[in-house]
Amino acid sequence: LKIDLMFARLSMPTVSDNLDLRDDSYLRSLDIRNIRSLNGCRVTDEILHLVPNKENFWLTLHAIKLWAKRRGIYSNMLGFLGRVSWAVLVARTCQLYPNALATTLVKKFLVFFKMWPKPVLLKQHKESNLNLPVWDPRVYQYHVKPIITPAYPQQNSTYNVSTSTRVVMVEELKHGLAVTNEILQGKSDWPTLFEPWNFFQKYKHYIVLTASASTEEHHLEWIGLVKSKIRVLVGNLERNEFISIAHVKPQSFPGSRELCKQNGYMSMWFLGIVFRKVENAASVNVDLTYVIQSFKVSSQANNLNVLKGGMKTEAAHVKRTHLHYFLPAETLQKRKKHASGLQCKRTSSDGSCLNSSRDTDSRTPDNASLLNKISKLDTSTAERERNLMVLPRVAVPSVSKGLSIPVTDSKMEATVAIRTLGAPVGCTIPGHNTGSQLGSHFVQGQHELSGTPVTDPKNAAPKRPYS
Repeated sequence: LKIDLMFARLSMPTVSDNLDLRDDSYLRSLDIRNIRSLNGCRVTDEILHLVPNKENFWLTLHAIKLWAKRRGIYSNMLGFLGRVSWAVLVARTCQLYPNALATTLVKKFLVFFKMWPKPVLLKQHKESNLNLPVWDPRVYQYHVKPIITPAYPQQNSTYNVSTSTRVVMVEELKHGLAVTNEILQGKSDWPTLFEPWNFFQKYKHYIVLTASASTEEHHLEWIGLVKSKIRVLVGNLERNEFISIAHVKPQSFPGSRELCKQNGYMSMWFLGIVFRKVENAASVNVDLTYVIQSFKVSSQANNLNVLKGGMKTEAAHVKRTHLHYFLPAETLQKRKKHASGLQCKRTSSDGSCLNSSRDTDSRTPDNASLLNKISKLDTSTAERERNLMVLPRVAVPSVSKGLSIPVTDSKMEATVAIRTLGAPVGCTIPGHNTGSQLGSHFVQGQHELSGTPVTDPKNAAPKRPYS
């Protein structure tokens, strides 16, 4: 079980069992660390206090969280939404439709947030004399689709969201709405909504990021730091003028037995890349060397005194047709739709040396039980008549609109090579109906954190290390 264990010291001799932490006066004389620890409980209590029906809220939230995990958009650390953000969105839906049951709330959730209006707030914030820093739309106009926590000091729980992750989440919301409409029309059933999708069939180009260490203890410490910095790599890729989307899969994967023999304990993350269509150009070379080299985790690890011998990261570009070098066949194969989609289990290859990261949540109830509760809910005409929108009086300051992603050509081919020295070997992006010029091989950029040069087996030329 995963448990978030928080500690905070209050300025009071004893703590009673019925203590109401929503009272802002308890924050007096506390330092920022204690305030942040208390804020987790205060936000949860405030959300439950603001929803009109707790039972419908919980059931809807469990369904939305399960859907988000199955569709690969549940991870605050990697730029998607986390537990608090999903809870605030569901709570806002419950406020707008206080008499609706969970089946209707799921649909209304997808309808309302596929447009993702201005900053999402559950209540109007009041002034406080504690003078703690709070989220201000006039200051943080660059934040992508803010979701504001209801407890003081109010913060944006989606500050990690990037342009790419926003596009991916909106796309999934639209897909979920289409599936939900079919379910409510009797054309499909609820397990269809929760069917996982295969990330490795969506993109033509990927970047593989690996983190390895010599011991299991060092590996667990190392992958936590590397994972927390992946969104920096995503941001660097997004700033490249030829890249429109850099989509990281939240789940990590273990290295094969052969890779683990060479590198020790290993975890891999995969980033799907979409290149922009270049107008009036036969081909364009894109060099991603600097982007990869700027992803310096080792220097930060060294500053934190956590860098150990054997800890290293490597990056490589691969095409979809070459992913079998890194992942087992059952992971790459296209998923077949089943009526009992929730019964699908992740299978691990016999060649794996570590278990893959879990995307389950101990707070989420049994999947079958969840579906039974949703399916038994009344969706009759009488129930629909009660689903009138109620708009609470919540004033939202105006903010500037976020950036938009240009539409990319799904047929566009691209070739990327990542190197660390020599003449720039880049990415060729031909125009329409032009096949990829990359052969059956790919160039892998290997970067040793320890500073030891890595030799390319084909040209035996030393490469500059990166971290």
